[in-house]
Amino acid sequence: MARFPKREADIAALTKRVITGLTSYAEDFPSPPAPPQQLEEALAAYDAAKDAAIAADGAAIAATSEKDERLESLTDLLKADLRYAEVTTRDAPEMLSHIGWGPRRDGSPLDIPGQARSLDVSSEGPGWVVLDWKAPTEGGAVTAYRIRRSRADVEQWQDVGMSVDTSALVSDQERGVQLVFHVIAVNKAGEGMPSNIVTAVL
Repeated sequence: MARFPKREADIAALTKRVITGLTSYAEDFPSPPAPPQQLEEALAAYDAAKDAAIAADGAAIAATSEKDERLESLTDLLKADLRYAEVTTRDAPEMLSHIGWGPRRDGSPLDIPGQARSLDVSSEGPGWVVLDWKAPTEGGAVTAYRIRRSRADVEQWQDVGMSVDTSALVSDQERGVQLVFHVIAVNKAGEGMPSNIVTAVL
């Protein structure tokens, strides 16, 4: 028995299949409650909203980057004073407490993510593909995944999407050529190693 998908990428992929089926076999489905054109409009509206969300994320990332740069500058100045105080007081807790500080201890910086695992093509159609993968088992916490694509005959990787989940629908891809995809886990510390590659002809 078929089950309605829960993930966004799978819902979008199912929508494309339904549109194709209703259009190709109109005599079998003469009066659907939501005609193919209405589904196409709803899917386009979803895609636009998703793109707007990604753009908003991009703007937020840019603003966060500027904030991080200013914070780094402040941190450098503050650390210089704290190191001076540590040396001057020889790490005496009672003296360091006057400036709200204490003796030195080891820090725990954020690590870059590990490698995304087991990338696979779960479904595909004309110009689109749904990719699935597993989260890294090593490294720092993952903020998002960068999806990249290249033609198989020319290794020129380019970004084709971002996802905060371990799956994504990648649309509007070149048709009739062999394409390869991989996924990279990212966080504030940097990017992990690319996943295994998968190949598709859409």
